[in-house]
Amino acid sequence: MSQLHIYSDSRPGVALQKSSSPKDIARLLGLAGVRFEQWQAGADIAAGDSQDKVLGAYDADISRLVNEEGYQTVDVISIRAENPDKEALRQRFLSEHTHSEDEVRFFVEGKGLFSLHIGEKVYEVLCEKGDLISVPANTPHWFDMGPEPHLVAIRFFNNQEGWVAHYTGSEIADQFSRLDS
Repeated sequence: MSQLHIYSDSRPGVALQKSSSPKDIARLLGLAGVRFEQWQAGADIAAGDSQDKVLGAYDADISRLVNEEGYQTVDVISIRAENPDKEALRQRFLSEHTHSEDEVRFFVEGKGLFSLHIGEKVYEVLCEKGDLISVPANTPHWFDMGPEPHLVAIRFFNNQEGWVAHYTGSEIADQFSRLDS
């Protein structure tokens, strides 16, 4: 179940607000300038499936969003707990960073924890199968796929380079929750 916890960036242990209602999550994130939607994720996709299979299964939704937002590149991140590089991949996303473009993810399978540092608040968004999140360009954030990752997500980009992070050097991410599994 998708969840949102909102914290003061100076009090990581005390949630100001919580919700597991997709409608409330979309509304609260929308107030912070973040897009959150739930799409149908009914295709038979599993972590480890090929990019072609995943993109083919969601071609209509992908085309609609590409036409709507003008994305130039679409790819897939698909990782299972058996992946020998899982810890290195996890570490790559755990430090606070920004992107010069929106970071858009549609979760086809599994889950991941996005933490967005907006103003003086941290929005922890547990995204699961069917969730689409769009983190606005230049928004400080971090992502955790957990120690035993199981996820497939379609990624949308406004540039040809794909995922390019600009690390902030802040240690704030170390003070907040991690995905346990």
